[in-house]
Amino acid sequence: SYEITVEANSDTVLYDGQSHSVGGFKTLEFTVGSNKYTVSGLSAGTTGTGAGEYAANITGTAVVTDAYGNDVTSEFTVKTVNGKLTVKRNVTLTSATANKEYDGNALTDDTVTVSGDGFADGEGASYNVTGSQRAVGNSENTFTYTLNEGTNKDNYNITQTLGTLTVTSSNASY
Repeated sequence: SYEITVEANSDTVLYDGQSHSVGGFKTLEFTVGSNKYTVSGLSAGTTGTGAGEYAANITGTAVVTDAYGNDVTSEFTVKTVNGKLTVKRNVTLTSATANKEYDGNALTDDTVTVSGDGFADGEGASYNVTGSQRAVGNSENTFTYTLNEGTNKDNYNITQTLGTLTVTSSNASY
């Protein structure tokens, strides 16, 4: 007997709050020698909305027909490879990097930049930037964030990156 492998389609999509689907197969037509065969009787597919992996498992019973439509299933071993739908979104939150000459006042910068895939439309976060540098030297521009209502943390891979606040000495003599 001949062995053929039927593989379900897979897909990776950005989480956007919408439902996504994947279905079907990479191919259901095979050539063995100079003969063409078609596999039917199988289905595969899945749907997902939130971030994660959804199995697109193959179901049904494989039927193999030759180019003339004859059932030749008994001559074949049909292996299957399930597909999957991957829904994800990567977001990087970065606090500002800033510097100034020493003037006795604290250096702060409450800017937070969102990069990577960004948040889905209508979703996001608010930020509380607590970094401050008054003396000559530098420190991390620390911050915390709170996801907005309706923004589910499970739909995001969030990376937090801290900028640097640097105060340099002035050359002026007092």
